[in-house]
Amino acid sequence: MRTLTPPPPTRTPSARAVALWSGVPAGVLLVLVAVEWGPLASFDRMVADGLHASAVRSPGLTRVNRVLSDWVWDPWAMRTLIAVVVAWLWWGARERLLALWTAAVGLVGAAFQHMLKAVVGRDRPQWQDPVDHAHFAAFPSGHAMTAALTCGLLLWLLARHGRGPGTRAWRVVLVAGAVSAVGVGLTRMYLGVHWASDVLGGWLLGVCLVAVAVLAHERTAGSRRG
Repeated sequence: MRTLTPPPPTRTPSARAVALWSGVPAGVLLVLVAVEWGPLASFDRMVADGLHASAVRSPGLTRVNRVLSDWVWDPWAMRTLIAVVVAWLWWGARERLLALWTAAVGLVGAAFQHMLKAVVGRDRPQWQDPVDHAHFAAFPSGHAMTAALTCGLLLWLLARHGRGPGTRAWRVVLVAGAVSAVGVGLTRMYLGVHWASDVLGGWLLGVCLVAVAVLAHERTAGSRRG
């Protein structure tokens, strides 16, 4: 009688690997932005000019991008989602240390992106006929970074509660999170308030921050058990 070999278990990259593969490119990109590397600046300008021309020609599509950027995928919408998860962890799951840790990651992410903006001090794109406005420095994109951080944090929390890769809940959050992170980054570029490298930096830094936070949590939990 033929026996069927069960499929191999789903393997996911470790937090250390994710931190490395997102942190190193983020660091390189940060340096290139800070020194105003010519090829990167030229690429950013080319992408920004093309998208801005489209935004000016298509006011209806521009309005859709503004709604998505300012309401659906706004950083405060993402932080509200984290707050809801924190409340569930505190009162529903009775995991109060994890609730505090989750809230702390969200707060650190917000503080870190504002610190980087102040340190780098990159100017946003400037237009004679702007379709939207934004304030403070450009790098990294706070919208992109907050969306990536929120997605990564929710995926890790799901995995901790037995709904990791392979489960429907994990796949739903992965798809919704990826669409949100990519979507908000594209809206910020389309509206002419961020350079392409701002958005890429936000994505990389958001993922890296979650991975580093997970590593810190695992180390802390391991030391408590020891």
